[in-house]
Amino acid sequence: MTKILIVEDEKPISNLIDMSLTNAGYTCTCAYDGMQAADYLEQKTYDLVLLDIMLPKVNGYELMEYIRPMGIPVIFLTAKTSVVDKVKGLRLGADDYLAKPFEIIELLARVETVLRRYHKTEEVLEAGDLTIDVVSRVVKKNGEPISLTKKEFDLLVMFVQNRNIALFREKIYEHVWESEYMGDSRTVDLHVQRLRKKVGWEDKIKPVYKVGYRLEI
Repeated sequence: MTKILIVEDEKPISNLIDMSLTNAGYTCTCAYDGMQAADYLEQKTYDLVLLDIMLPKVNGYELMEYIRPMGIPVIFLTAKTSVVDKVKGLRLGADDYLAKPFEIIELLARVETVLRRYHKTEEVLEAGDLTIDVVSRVVKKNGEPISLTKKEFDLLVMFVQNRNIALFREKIYEHVWESEYMGDSRTVDLHVQRLRKKVGWEDKIKPVYKVGYRLEI
């Protein structure tokens, strides 16, 4: 199980990140100041650190210098959005930099990308009666393989990694089709309908009025 340390002093933000990452299958620990985070890093091994800059006791830049020799990837999460701040964070060794406010779907995508870079991603996802091999792109339902197109597979992985989160159609389109959403929902709706039918999740992938879809599982 991939273990993530969330270092964020604002508890509502920390709780939201924790809930979203836990729903996506990660194991999370929350620290609310830099000193507490340093203690956790001494006691346990983590695959990724999500690190705020403006922290009590020890700030994110100082903690980054402590983390760097450990070889743990770090994503900065911060309201400090100037180029100078971003460059400083990256020069200290951060792998990515996400400015607040951010959307959870973007955070999950950044987390997945950094973990993949370090070969720490989960190769097999499990959700309900489905097993999804991300590397070989094989999906099985109760042990029986299901044939999906590339887009359907990418949609399924996106839903599973964002389970119980309402996803906007435009974000689904931009993530799966990797191009700007032009306001035509038919492409997304058609692919979602076909995916629901193929995997037998008509009662699990549910439409959200004026938003998009949510996998309830």
